[in-house]
Amino acid sequence: SESIPVDQEYISKLLGELPFVLTESQKEVLREVLSDIQRPRPMNRLLQGDVGSGKTVIAAIAAILAAKNGQQTAILAPTEVLAQQHYRTITKLFKGFEKEIEILTGGSKGKKSLNTKIESGEIKIIIGTHAIIQKTVKFKNLALVIVDEQHRFGVEQRAALLRSEKNSQILIPHLLSMSATPIPRTLALTIFGDLDLSIINELPAGRKPIITKVVSPSKR
Repeated sequence: SESIPVDQEYISKLLGELPFVLTESQKEVLREVLSDIQRPRPMNRLLQGDVGSGKTVIAAIAAILAAKNGQQTAILAPTEVLAQQHYRTITKLFKGFEKEIEILTGGSKGKKSLNTKIESGEIKIIIGTHAIIQKTVKFKNLALVIVDEQHRFGVEQRAALLRSEKNSQILIPHLLSMSATPIPRTLALTIFGDLDLSIINELPAGRKPIITKVVSPSKR
């Protein structure tokens, strides 16, 4: 893999422009992720935390550091709704990157011109569904892959993204998997034994409690 340079001054600037302050848990996880991506060996990390705990902002900072260095990031979401949500969150929190961030789903219009921009490296952060894995999508310099709810993708689907060729060399991008599924640490290490584990264990201040309900089809 290629290392992604970590500019501490730039990170401080990014964090200072956020409309909130990171929790201690988020700061610790961010340090772990940034420590991994600046190494030349591929990161293999699972980031676990409740819905609303702020996993996306951690992933976005890593993606923006890659973009600043001319590298690309693919953010893979299991549904179009989640892909749109990530796109809105990242463009809202980190203004000025709109031209370098695009969304690619099965329903995207103008896929051909979008694919051209991805292949040329003009688009640095590509957020999307399974559409990102299609053979027609070629990256110029894919350094980071972020997979949301990774258990909803097949092994071969993830593997398809984790190989990119550059100058006839096979490069394995850094991998950050995110999950809101509360897997106990011992079980997580058994299932994802090849992954380092980061856990966000506190919710940001002011978050409403999460309510889980069973909704009948007629009330959806």
